[in-house]
Amino acid sequence: MKRIIFSVLCALALVGTSVAEGNKDTAAAGGGQVLNIAHPALSQTWSPLQGGGHAARWQSLMWAAPMYFDKAGVLQPYVLSKAEPDAKFTVWTLTLNPKAVFSDGSAITAADVKGTWDLCAVPATKHQRADLFLGGIQGFKDVTSGAKKAMSGIVVKDAKTVVVSLSSPDPIFDQKIATALIPPVKISQVLDASGNEKNEWWHPKNKVAVSGPFMPQSMDLDQGIVTLVPNPKFFGPAPKLSKIVLTSVSDASTATLLLKTGKMDAHTELITPTLIEDLGADFVAGPPLAKGQQFWFDANKPPMDDINVRKALLMCIKPEDLAKAAFPLGPYTVATQILNKVSGVDPAFPKYAYDPDGAKKALAASKYKEGRLLPKIMFVGISTPTHEAAAQYMAEQWRQILGIEGVEMKADIETYSGPDQKSVQIFRDDVGTRVPDAVSYLMGSIHSSSGNARGKMGGYKNAKVDALLEEATTKGVSDPARNKGAQEAQRLFREDYMFIPYYYDVMSKWAMPWVMNFDKNDDWQVIEPWNVYIDETKRVK
Repeated sequence: MKRIIFSVLCALALVGTSVAEGNKDTAAAGGGQVLNIAHPALSQTWSPLQGGGHAARWQSLMWAAPMYFDKAGVLQPYVLSKAEPDAKFTVWTLTLNPKAVFSDGSAITAADVKGTWDLCAVPATKHQRADLFLGGIQGFKDVTSGAKKAMSGIVVKDAKTVVVSLSSPDPIFDQKIATALIPPVKISQVLDASGNEKNEWWHPKNKVAVSGPFMPQSMDLDQGIVTLVPNPKFFGPAPKLSKIVLTSVSDASTATLLLKTGKMDAHTELITPTLIEDLGADFVAGPPLAKGQQFWFDANKPPMDDINVRKALLMCIKPEDLAKAAFPLGPYTVATQILNKVSGVDPAFPKYAYDPDGAKKALAASKYKEGRLLPKIMFVGISTPTHEAAAQYMAEQWRQILGIEGVEMKADIETYSGPDQKSVQIFRDDVGTRVPDAVSYLMGSIHSSSGNARGKMGGYKNAKVDALLEEATTKGVSDPARNKGAQEAQRLFREDYMFIPYYYDVMSKWAMPWVMNFDKNDDWQVIEPWNVYIDETKRVK
């Protein structure tokens, strides 16, 4: 206990020093506002080409996206002034904003866009999500396989025009590239002699040229302190903040105390069972996120290989009670179907019914007949106290209604060893989409090609579901047949009884009430960082 208290005190001292230094520097510079952010990891890379990780949550501060969705969900130009498809949605012409420049004053060019996207696909770059945005481009697989360094489908027409050819029609390609996770970088500064990403090119010691509203002034990777200042060459509105300081604070209790006392203003991602009690509902509030947490059945493993067992388990669960067990005070909402937030949400989707008598009848109709005869049921993905509370609720319902005693829970499948690792039948994991589109949402969650179907559901495949979704992908975003196909596919999937609905996420602000305009998008990015400011009248004194 003494060691824990000492560690917390050391962390408080370090953070206090960094906050004080940030405020002192601001005062010396003639006033202004400093946004202090607690960062939960000692991030060793701040490359914008990683596509994931804690540091990627802050890319929009330093890097301008090709385009972006505003807080109303409307697509806005940024580095690209427009993206226009041909009649078949297979060739897209991208036009760069003539005012778009890097922080050294040099223009962002079509060659920078092409070079960045090619580099995102190179295996050595290790971009975690390049396929979500660029996977449909001709030649993408040639680069991801290591056979080539550039995609044949990206052609530089002139300094301000890029022509992209896709392998198949995609009416929402412009929405897919509206993300800060593939921001154009100054490619001449990034590539080494072999065509791979240079080590630490993104560090201010290497005079990195960024494109966003803020640029790195200093990065102490050992101490975990990153300082950003306004980019004087930014081609958008002038930032309202005079400085942003990100400080590594790995302990959640320490971070909570710093936020509660006003020494920190925001956090990268903070989830604790008492978060609302500690920091208030406003801290975790936010708009709905096109993402839901669910419990997925692997139908290849006993006893989930029997549809009547899956039905029985589902009928024991009250969706409202399941979500409430994890988050009694919110802000997350009860899930009833996979789709949420996007325009294709099915308003008449038939919810799974809570029916204890029906559950008993379904189990009796299974090959196992009784709960005591079922193999042990094993969960993974029970990685937080909130998820554990939800899993415990389900286990207790199954015990009381069906007489099932053997239930085991683990945080992650990698923690299993020996035969247990091959026996997991229930996975808690999220699915979602980064574009406001129902077809994209379901293609990534229930289509047989999705990682969720292949992994979490043990190779799930319903040919009719696949066919409906594949046909829907060819329809334009304004064609009613697009959403209709998604809804029909989801209803067919429902009849396979492959998941337990859990809850829908919100894009939590993770900022104190005095941080204004801290709206985020589905990529976890601050939408318009230049508009963020601190209202000192609301700060804790």
